[in-house]
Amino acid sequence: MSRTARISGVAAIAGIMLAVAIVALSEPDDLPREAVLPVVEESEPQEMLARELERCATLIMPDTACEQAWAEKRRRFFGSDEGERR
Repeated sequence: MSRTARISGVAAIAGIMLAVAIVALSEPDDLPREAVLPVVEESEPQEMLARELERCATLIMPDTACEQAWAEKRRRFFGSDEGERR
């Protein structure tokens, strides 16, 4: 294959890729702009934990209760206890 043929092949592929990118960027998204979060009823322990974490966010000094609240938040988020790590 000659050098000119290779250059024209690469240019053709680059042109196709550019055209696909332009079309993809110019079409409007079918997704809504704002995410709709599911409504989840909060139980009393979740509300208490949320209030405690809000209080902890205003503190500048270490607090044992805050450390426990953040540990509980991590446990709920990751779905396991720290003792179950691998």
